[in-house]
Amino acid sequence: MESRKIVYRETAVVAIGETLCIGLMFGIFALLGQWSQGVLLGGIFGFLLSVGNFFFMALCTCLAADRAEAQNVKGGQALLRVSYFARFAVMAVVLFAAAKSGLCNILALALPLLFPRPVLTLGEFFRKSGDNS
Repeated sequence: MESRKIVYRETAVVAIGETLCIGLMFGIFALLGQWSQGVLLGGIFGFLLSVGNFFFMALCTCLAADRAEAQNVKGGQALLRVSYFARFAVMAVVLFAAAKSGLCNILALALPLLFPRPVLTLGEFFRKSGDNS
């Protein structure tokens, strides 16, 4: 159960960081005079995809680690493979549908998918030195 708390906490960190980065992205679009409803919808869909992808990746990783601890290493590896391909397929379909519909700005839709890594990296600088999780 402790590993699930870590997943929830890290997902919250990613969601907060994504919100800040997307707010900055919206500001840049507005400063460049490119603000539109498509940018707003692209940012919202990008946020949902990015945070959802991170959450399911972290959750499946915890489940795979639990299986490995229970001496079912191959089951954990298979879970990670299936999770990777399922998340990739869902993201590809949603991104394609959102872009093809013309409702979303493609750049505003794709950029949020790049934000979790820098958010997590910056989060490490603010983590307390005694906090190992």
